[in-house]
Amino acid sequence: MSTPALQRRLGTVDATVIGLGSMIGAGVFAAFAPAAAAAGSGLLLGLALAALVAWCNATSSAQLAARYPRSGGTYVYGRERLGPWWGFVAGWGFVVGKTASCAAMALTAAAYLVPIGWQRPVAALAVVAVAGVNLAGVTRTARLTRILVALVLLALAAILLTAAARGPVRLAGLAEGAGGVYGVLQAAGLLFFAFAGYARVATLGEEVRDPARTIPRAITLALAGAVAVYAAVGAVLLLVLGPSRLSSSTAPLAEVLPPGGAWIAAVGGALASLGALLGLVAGVGRTVLAMARESDLPAPLAAVHPRRSVPHRAEIAVALVVVALVCTVDLRGVIGFSSFGVLLYYFVANLAAVGQPAAERRYPRVLQVLGMAGCAVLAATLPWESVVAGAGVVLVGVGYRWVRRRGR
Repeated sequence: MSTPALQRRLGTVDATVIGLGSMIGAGVFAAFAPAAAAAGSGLLLGLALAALVAWCNATSSAQLAARYPRSGGTYVYGRERLGPWWGFVAGWGFVVGKTASCAAMALTAAAYLVPIGWQRPVAALAVVAVAGVNLAGVTRTARLTRILVALVLLALAAILLTAAARGPVRLAGLAEGAGGVYGVLQAAGLLFFAFAGYARVATLGEEVRDPARTIPRAITLALAGAVAVYAAVGAVLLLVLGPSRLSSSTAPLAEVLPPGGAWIAAVGGALASLGALLGLVAGVGRTVLAMARESDLPAPLAAVHPRRSVPHRAEIAVALVVVALVCTVDLRGVIGFSSFGVLLYYFVANLAAVGQPAAERRYPRVLQVLGMAGCAVLAATLPWESVVAGAGVVLVGVGYRWVRRRGR
């Protein structure tokens, strides 16, 4: 009897919106303050560098996804091009880092909506609700993501237009607090967290129609849209708040609004966090599915629902872990840790793409080399706590796989 498989149901618009919804998440509401603390008036330079590295990585992901249109993203590419250990390191870093990000997104959404005492139960309910949507089928995920992205963009447009109309623009403050080259690099590493969502398109590669054409196009469109949004938000925040005030703000988008208007930022932040959570749970579930297929995670997690064509056991397992995390720890400060895992993930993707033959190549090899170098530099300049935590997670994963394979 044949095993149920995932179905190719997503077109270019759906794939693009899922990637965009994953990128225009809580990062746009939370990542600018720590980035400004590192780079000061060099914030936009850090954003441009993060976008450049992300673009180089995107060319690798698009090129590889066209050749290997299966669930799992770089986990699959690393295994196919470099060997099982490379794939495992990428997949493990993604699953652990993004599971922590799921908890962070759920807690962030709850923080925008309810008082402190209610945040953990509301965050847990949000995870259950998102998992329920994903379990109903990938088209339901895409449909809800479209709605959330549209509402978040409306909220951001209202915030930016209101902020621009308020004035005065603080041009004189733009010379304050320049963070130097190291600060710009650190800001780029933190802001890279925001652009990592286009990986969701690649992890859903087995559910995209005409993947050789759709995935590269969706990755490019989603990344271009996210860069435009982040550039507009970053510029307005710098001009209205100035680097010093921005770096110390806990809710910068709320601060640029007049009294009584903070609810717009609260609703926008909650919806953006839920949109990111929706894409994250779907992406982590597909990567868990791919790792279970190769016995790098327990084999029962490789099951696909016969009617809804979703990796239901993997999705449920991810949701349960995230619920446990939001009920016990506060992971809203994991931007640096998540960035380390994602940078490692894309380092492997670039390394895998460098060796592709001419017949499979869509972009110049120099872009993959630049992407690899960019990932290494940005990872090395992250806050040392993030580097230590990320390296520790990788070592734990390597040990887990070694013990598991020895046992078999």
